[in-house]
Amino acid sequence: MQRNDAQIIDKRLARGAFDRAAGSYDQAAVLQREVADRILERLDYIKHVPQRLLDVGCGTGYTLQPLARRYPGSEIWALDVSLNMLDQARRKPTLWQKFRGRFRYVAGDAEQLPLADASVDMIFSSLAVQWCVDLDRTFAEMRRVLKPDGLLMFSTFGPDTLRELRHCFESVDDYSHTNQFIDMHDIGDALLRNGFGDPVMDMEMLTVTYDDVLSIMRDLKQIGAHNVTQGRARGLTGKRRMQAVSEAYEQFRQEQRLPVSYEVLYGHAWAMESAGEGCAVPQSVNVSFDAGRS
Repeated sequence: MQRNDAQIIDKRLARGAFDRAAGSYDQAAVLQREVADRILERLDYIKHVPQRLLDVGCGTGYTLQPLARRYPGSEIWALDVSLNMLDQARRKPTLWQKFRGRFRYVAGDAEQLPLADASVDMIFSSLAVQWCVDLDRTFAEMRRVLKPDGLLMFSTFGPDTLRELRHCFESVDDYSHTNQFIDMHDIGDALLRNGFGDPVMDMEMLTVTYDDVLSIMRDLKQIGAHNVTQGRARGLTGKRRMQAVSEAYEQFRQEQRLPVSYEVLYGHAWAMESAGEGCAVPQSVNVSFDAGRS
């Protein structure tokens, strides 16, 4: 499954954005930490203890410690496309964990995993799948490295993510200013096509609030999540355009705050010789929190 030309992620730009954002990521990643905590909680309901676990898109390593505590006997491999993000992740484990060699750090792309076939028991991935160009290739690679009956547990963003910002930019020009995201049902179908069985998908809407549009854009830049599609406008967005976007965004202001919506999709599936059938009916939940709070 591929996006159209304007929606395709430029991997070189994405890697560069994350490299530059590595030092500021933890300070700005309020939403990313919230989603990571929520997907970690979902592991409470799944009986699966991996010998080797792969964290795809580990970023600065926020999930590594919780995963290590949850699976004390497991070897954890942390993979990210950004070397600078991996450098940040290496600083997270305790000296004792480093001595025991609990973690392995791997620079690599989810669409071309540098691991052997059937080499891991579980793949965990929080908010990384949306940065892949070809979803089918991504899931095929994950299926390749998973052992039979291995677990894939992931989160990603759905199409209503950044809907307010996208609406405001569309009122200003015809360029792509936000990354495009894939529908939950298409993701479930892609899992089935690529050797996963019994996929379960669910969705919730999270809302982060800000004082102004500049704060929104700053946070997106600080986590490396600004627009890196091929249909983006070349060069900087001019002051007049940003002023027009800011004025358009005022229609969404509530209780003196500007909302930014995120459609968060959660999924899990099992590596099988033949795929299972169907996806769970989605459940919708709405949650709001302030970007100024950690």
